[in-house]
Amino acid sequence: MSKKQETQQVKTIRCAIYTRKSTEEGLQQEFNSLDAQREAAEAFIASQKAEGWRCLPEMYDDGGFSGGNLERPAMKRLMDDIEAGKVDCVVVYKVDRLSRSLMDFSRVMETFDKFGVSFVSVTQQFNTTHSMGRLTLNILLSFAQFEREIIGERIRDKIAAMRAKGKWSGGMPVLGFDVDRSGTSPKLAVNATEAKQVRKIFEMYLEYRSLLPVVKRLQELGWPNKIWRTRNGRTRGGRVFDKPAVHSLLTSPLYVGKIAYKEHIYEGGRTARGEGRLRS
Repeated sequence: MSKKQETQQVKTIRCAIYTRKSTEEGLQQEFNSLDAQREAAEAFIASQKAEGWRCLPEMYDDGGFSGGNLERPAMKRLMDDIEAGKVDCVVVYKVDRLSRSLMDFSRVMETFDKFGVSFVSVTQQFNTTHSMGRLTLNILLSFAQFEREIIGERIRDKIAAMRAKGKWSGGMPVLGFDVDRSGTSPKLAVNATEAKQVRKIFEMYLEYRSLLPVVKRLQELGWPNKIWRTRNGRTRGGRVFDKPAVHSLLTSPLYVGKIAYKEHIYEGGRTARGEGRLRS
């Protein structure tokens, strides 16, 4: 058999490059982290040209998305193309670019196996077509998940420490408060208009002594629950009051100047403008 005939028999391996970065920081640069990941993957695919490897033109880039879950637009497109039979191999710069969750990664690998797709990590230099590659992959992913859990524990400890000191640690503010980010750390600031509504809701409950009449009255008045904007400009909240929402408002320790964290209640600090207490 001639070399020409051997070349013709080489199967084309259609390679999809997937890149990811957890934050959007630096993505506006002309050559960013996603570009660097893609460049390394393209070079690796080029080195396998004799084996029939070919880089697909589609770009699967997720900038500003966590590896803790699979809710990523480019990831979804990649999985759709795999199921459509358009991809033979997925190439990444590092394993954790695909996922940091062992459970999610197992699900992805099941899909890869189902559709005969191999997986290659450029920097770790292995692929799932070999048993040793699969073993190494599981070990590396276990360490990635361990690192993620350690980071999560540190964040939870920090939140607990801030709450114990009476400081606001983030999240959606309740009706009657806004988040003031003008200082070195975010604080709750009393919203005078909403504070009047909160006091009125407490007065309604003292009058009716039942949640359902309060809910009905709030719906008649057309008063929505807390509406606020995130730092990304997204609008959240604003739902119609129901029984659980009214109960949550009436039992919130924030209205008596306290902060709850899990089963503990702590004394809150001063708000950015005025005292933290909305009722006596």
